[in-house]
Amino acid sequence: MRLLEGEGVTKYFGGLRAVAGVDFYINKGEILGLIGPNGAGKTTLFDLISGALPLRSGTIRFKGKTISGQKPYRICKAGLARTFQSVTVFADMPVLLNLILGSHFGRTDRISSAEAYAEAVKLLEFVGLSGMEDLAAKDLTLANQKRLEVARALATKPELLLLDELIAGLNPTETGEVMDLVKQIHEMNITIVMIEHVMKAIMTICDRIIVLHHGEKIEEGSPRDISTSEKVIEVYLGEQPDYQ
Repeated sequence: MRLLEGEGVTKYFGGLRAVAGVDFYINKGEILGLIGPNGAGKTTLFDLISGALPLRSGTIRFKGKTISGQKPYRICKAGLARTFQSVTVFADMPVLLNLILGSHFGRTDRISSAEAYAEAVKLLEFVGLSGMEDLAAKDLTLANQKRLEVARALATKPELLLLDELIAGLNPTETGEVMDLVKQIHEMNITIVMIEHVMKAIMTICDRIIVLHHGEKIEEGSPRDISTSEKVIEVYLGEQPDYQ
């Protein structure tokens, strides 16, 4: 079942073509990777999907319904949540309150303050932030701010989660922990699309990969297909990688 699909998705910034006629789909239950050089249009595509930017042309559908042109909060409440390339948390608010806001304002069902609190505590434990409830979000390490942003997205009860460079800036130990967290989120029956430059993560965790270059989709396929594609090696990977 196709959970999300786009046809002819296009976005210009002035005369600059950021995304050009991209067709894509995400199957329910997939982990899809989105890769490409810096400036390829990856984050712009996330912005278009989540409603942060308007399309110039094309259509995006979520669960069979057109979401193009809808406000981000409506798309979120429909079951599509995201994180950001530059961590975006409510910096001066306590960690716990960041999650409670997600529960109250990011979904359609109404829950009590007690229920929101209980859910937030469970989510903090799930992402490894137990005991940090009262800290200001800005006082967390980068790795923990990323965990908080993921937890806040999960508080909205998404069916589809867009993760934008969750691993960027993390050390090898933190990278391994985040990869495990993504797998655990997937086990919650949440479909995932992830942008990453860390190829070991993409190649080992994703079912399928889409490659963008200069705003265009240049390749799509399994991790093995992508890692052996001459076109992808030429414009992005540089050499055939070994991720076994």
